[in-house]
Amino acid sequence: MSVFKIQPTAQQYDWGKIGSNSKVAQFATRIPGFRLDENGPYAELWMGTHPKSPSLVAGSSVPLAEHLAAHPTLIGESVATRFDAGGGNLPFLFKVLAIEKALSIQTHPDKKTAQVLFAQQPDIYKDDNHKPEMALALTPFAALCGFMPLPQIATYLRTTPELASLVPPTITADFLALAETTSTPHGPAEKVALKNVFAAVMTADEAQVKSQLDLLVARYQTGPKDVAQDTVDLVLRLNSQFPGDIGIFCAFLLNYVHLNAGEAIFLGAGEPHAYVSGDIMECMANSDNVIRAGLTPKLRDIPNLVAGLTYEADAPTRHVVQPTAFRGTTASTLYDPPIREFSVVQVRLAAAATETHPPVAGPSIAIVTEGSSTVRWDGGEIELVQGEVAFIGANAEVVFTSNGPLTLYRAFVE
Repeated sequence: MSVFKIQPTAQQYDWGKIGSNSKVAQFATRIPGFRLDENGPYAELWMGTHPKSPSLVAGSSVPLAEHLAAHPTLIGESVATRFDAGGGNLPFLFKVLAIEKALSIQTHPDKKTAQVLFAQQPDIYKDDNHKPEMALALTPFAALCGFMPLPQIATYLRTTPELASLVPPTITADFLALAETTSTPHGPAEKVALKNVFAAVMTADEAQVKSQLDLLVARYQTGPKDVAQDTVDLVLRLNSQFPGDIGIFCAFLLNYVHLNAGEAIFLGAGEPHAYVSGDIMECMANSDNVIRAGLTPKLRDIPNLVAGLTYEADAPTRHVVQPTAFRGTTASTLYDPPIREFSVVQVRLAAAATETHPPVAGPSIAIVTEGSSTVRWDGGEIELVQGEVAFIGANAEVVFTSNGPLTLYRAFVE
């Protein structure tokens, strides 16, 4: 069949939303044998072929990759050739994330770096692929995203003594001199100056970090505020979750962005970020490689993180993905980031409405996040209710008919 249901997997990382408050848990109730723990965190729902947690063909024990390898027309010749997907591994991984507690300060390696890290530390870096990713908000969503403009960082270095104390005066002086006169895009000197400031903060003495954070938190809790309330709230929130952690100082280095439902950001290799709160659809290249440096109990690989960043500093609008209409449809919105591995379409239909998607030359994965839909194609139909996931084969025209108000997300590659 060109279209069939698949069984996703749920991940219970400690940063996930708790019990049925988590959209991941709500959707996971469609997984056979799933038992909801109202006191447990539910962080991610995985849909794809990554070997860490592969999806199954629904109603069977057959991994999706195995089924696709046996039926290569479902992937499509062009995709199989361009992405070496002949073994059934999709080029992308599709997820739902439900975030209660901030994720780590992190970045993802480019392809070359991923290959090196995998060869050197396969117990930590689980594959040799890069991991560009897009986050599409389902609910109000907040994140740290890329370095903020240099003049803004310079202002924090001048007005936040706790931050300034972590950076040697010569590094601060060099940075401030460049930050006053620079414009974007930045040249090599500005990037080196930013790297030096960031490296100094992230490698600061642990005892000094904790003492300065104590001073900062006490000042923000009791005294006059010399920064925006949004920054104060972020610092206090992160400190309540990770007391004394160096990652809290990234509130003065990285853009703090807020997205409404339907808005999206893209993060390429080497872009520092940390998701703070909310529910999102996330799509990425088929990888689980993460280089962490703060806000985490997991391994911190600060040398590789500092070495691998691009040090592009700009307003967060640089990361925003502008949606467009999807191929002549009326109720489908395309989010198309600047990479080859994936795009995502949002489908929103009123009750008893129909939307036809023309054939796509590669494979797709679709999940219903609200309502239910009849999905028809040449040769069959299936019913999808909230939380259920379908695989759509290459070159299949599909027709979605809503049985009530419907929201569906479809990730694809071609």
